[in-house]
Amino acid sequence: MRDSTVEELELKLRELKEELFNLRFRNATNNLDNPMKIPEVKRDIARVMTVMKEMELGIKRSVS
Repeated sequence: MRDSTVEELELKLRELKEELFNLRFRNATNNLDNPMKIPEVKRDIARVMTVMKEMELGIKRSVS
């Protein structure tokens, strides 16, 4: 993910937010098979936002 461009990260963030919306909607209508998918997608959103903020600040992280 850290090798992605800003445009790719923005696209990924948009897709994840849309997926989260759909999951919440399905959960509200009791059509969600796996409710644990919601926190998983929220964590993915946080990861993308963290990488974007690091790029903005110019922070270099080594991948372990």
